[in-house]
Amino acid sequence: MDVARDGSQYDPVVLGHRVRHHRRRSGLTLSELGTRVGRPPSYLSQLENGRLEPKLGALADLATALGTTTGDLLDPTPPDRRAELEIRLARLQSGPWRETLGLPAVRVGARVDDDLLETLVGLYDALPETEVSRVGLARQRADAQARTANLALRTEMRARDNYFAEIEAVAVETLAATGYTGEGPPSEKHLTDLVAHHGFRVERVRGMPITARSVTDTVRRIIYIPQRDDLNVRAARSVILQTLGHFALEHAETTDFEDYLRQRVESNYFAAAVLIPEQAAVGFLGAARAVGDLSIEDLKERYYVSYEMAAHRFTNLATRHLDLSVHFLRTDTAGTITKAYENDGLAFPSDEGGSLEGVRVSRLWGARQAWASSEVVHEQFTITDQGDFWCATYVENVAEGTPFAITIGCRAEDAGSFRGGDTVRRSSARTEDLAADPEMIERWEGVAWPSASERSFVLTALPPAGREFSPFPGIDLVDVYRFLERQ
Repeated sequence: MDVARDGSQYDPVVLGHRVRHHRRRSGLTLSELGTRVGRPPSYLSQLENGRLEPKLGALADLATALGTTTGDLLDPTPPDRRAELEIRLARLQSGPWRETLGLPAVRVGARVDDDLLETLVGLYDALPETEVSRVGLARQRADAQARTANLALRTEMRARDNYFAEIEAVAVETLAATGYTGEGPPSEKHLTDLVAHHGFRVERVRGMPITARSVTDTVRRIIYIPQRDDLNVRAARSVILQTLGHFALEHAETTDFEDYLRQRVESNYFAAAVLIPEQAAVGFLGAARAVGDLSIEDLKERYYVSYEMAAHRFTNLATRHLDLSVHFLRTDTAGTITKAYENDGLAFPSDEGGSLEGVRVSRLWGARQAWASSEVVHEQFTITDQGDFWCATYVENVAEGTPFAITIGCRAEDAGSFRGGDTVRRSSARTEDLAADPEMIERWEGVAWPSASERSFVLTALPPAGREFSPFPGIDLVDVYRFLERQ
């Protein structure tokens, strides 16, 4: 806004549009109006485009020539909807979004109709009203790419029953070169021979980069990992084999997130296939299923791996070799999904785009009930809208970070194959059972003030794209209201 000599404020852009509006209504060209006020057409063109601020004398001459008043020309409101749209678009295009997105400026001429203007202004208005930068935009794009890549990979894993025959073949060839048969965990010598088979050696060192699990010198063929005080034997074996998996599977460097994610999944699969060899593991699991005693904990102890790796490996083999459709979940203390897989028909909660990561499962699912359980493995049947399912959940505590829950489950009719499949614990998590009491919400909304647990992860506590922001991120407010009701 500029200030006129009488102290009032006016907008040069709006003034220009008002002059153009009155000129066109009077049927005058720039040259004809210029003759009346003693000004060249170029002067009037700059004035109408908001690039020139007229003196009061010139403004009075214009008002007289156009049959209006100075006050009318200085009115801060656009003369019509078209002018309002043109002004709005010009201001929006001068903001950060157009430059950040690398878009050309739209010059509004007579051939740009009103509908197109409405559309352009509407699109700009829909952009977030936040400070934008190329870094911020890159993060938004990366987040969208990550969600899309996760969804695509999970769809493929479901179609393949999470079984990758080509990786199994590489693992078998690697194992054959070391003499490891899969009867129990591999020895230190087996691991050394296995790494050497692919032309590498392992060195434990101090001062590893804090963001890296391992660092590989591909010229000297050395895989560096943290010393024993910082990485225990079980974790070290996984890290070494996950790293080696990239080279055994002939991965190339990539800047594409979907390819990067696929490589991580494949290298993890390779590590599990080496530590829990297919042929030996299938024999072990088949014998357990025959007597209704399948247990992820037994698989974990037999091969000295984490519960998570044992559960992942079980999903690789269950459908192909045991004719069992299953589901897998990794969730945090609040029930927020960080990893998931299913081919048994269980419907995981998801955001509008179908992404699971960052979405919270029902408080009645085993993944959340396990945190309050006194048992090492929490088993339960859960009634859902899609049918009845059985699951076993184990809370895994890790030295490197906060604990998390690992859930393996199946359809209720297949529960008899598992240890704990005869549990009497049942929970109904149908939509109608999960619906919150409106009166309870009305009673406690605006009254409750919960403080999030220290273990809540700040990023996963935020709502997925398209969800409203909660005043208490990371908090399940309905759970809080139910707690207050009980008190």
